[in-house]
Amino acid sequence: MIPRFKSAARILLKGNSKKKKRNPIPAITAEDVAEIKQFFPREKFFIFGHARSGTTLLMRLLRLHPEVHCNYQAHFFTRQPLLKSLVDTPEAEEWLARKSNRWNRGRDLSPLILRAAADFIMERDAAKEGKRIVGDKSPSSTIHGQAVRDLHAVYPDAKLVYIVRDGRDVLVSERFRNLVEESRFLKAEDKRIAEELRKDQSQFTNGTRSIFTENIIRRVSTGWVKNVQESENEGRKLFGENYYSLRYEDVLNRPFEEMKRLWNFIGVQVSQSLEEDIINEMISNPDEEWQSKRNEDIASFLSKGRAGNWQGLFTERDKAIFKKVAGEMLIKWKYEKDANW
Repeated sequence: MIPRFKSAARILLKGNSKKKKRNPIPAITAEDVAEIKQFFPREKFFIFGHARSGTTLLMRLLRLHPEVHCNYQAHFFTRQPLLKSLVDTPEAEEWLARKSNRWNRGRDLSPLILRAAADFIMERDAAKEGKRIVGDKSPSSTIHGQAVRDLHAVYPDAKLVYIVRDGRDVLVSERFRNLVEESRFLKAEDKRIAEELRKDQSQFTNGTRSIFTENIIRRVSTGWVKNVQESENEGRKLFGENYYSLRYEDVLNRPFEEMKRLWNFIGVQVSQSLEEDIINEMISNPDEEWQSKRNEDIASFLSKGRAGNWQGLFTERDKAIFKKVAGEMLIKWKYEKDANW
């Protein structure tokens, strides 16, 4: 009784003190997963990858299958504020874990809330399309391995697909997107480069002038290495057989073979008739069309989505910087045999 009297006296004198930080959100349990699947039975998959690595193409190809639906940019686990922000406060924990709340069966309801919210968003779309398997593609460029860990805490039963693209082409694609959009984040030197591109593009293809600042090469290459390394390590460790990684360039070179493997991984049978659908889909390039409308003078300089664009744009300085930061990762993913490129 004494602690209760002390607590009551403290509240009378100082008011009800609020908890400053919530406890870690617990991972969903196998029991919870089995139970929630009674309400949301569709199998789920998620596509991760560094931005400009082909996640959108993969989404477009995957949903050609009559049983598979995929939509994009939910960013449940890959961009702030994240799915977990729904319950990531002391007040939410106090409500969802309160002992007098008999709906929670003595446990924090947070993981179930997160799972139910994401399940409903995805299954609502899939039901409308008449598809039995559903996934989301959201680039994971900033949160890296933590995105994989957060995904596993809510979807330990899902399948994770991770796509990798040559980091040099990732750098080129990201650079051109920023220049085309004329982002407010562009600095004075970036704006000068964009203006010179409009006036004379030849100087940027003969090795005398770089489209990059040193800072952007280091920033993007460092982020690419971290993303690939952490996502691959965490994906294999946490998801095991439910983790699948592939290279963007292989999808370009052998689209039907690569998609057949991926569809089989997701759990659907593949008919030969889908090969023609894939070929027709790959002819289209919505991103290239959008960039042309946005800023044709700069967008026309680069063929979007191709492998090896970096070869006509990197100066010797660009190569040296990228090689120092990301050379080993290029070799690991068989983009180069050694450092002599």
